Amino acid sequence: MREAICIHIGQAGCQVGNACWELFCLEHGIQPDGSMPSDKSIGVEDDAFNTFFS
Repeated sequence: MREAICIHIGQAGCQVGNACWELFCLEHGIQPDGSMPSDKSIGVEDDAFNTFFS
């Protein structure tokens, strides 16, 4: 099992952290409302997705 822990401190840290999470969501096809697109293949697992979003 892989895990990622992100700690954001201060204004700059929070801004960089927010940009990182936006990029993670973009890379894994997560919609702005937090939902997965319905056109994803059922049964196909994305290991990188499970690392960030478990």
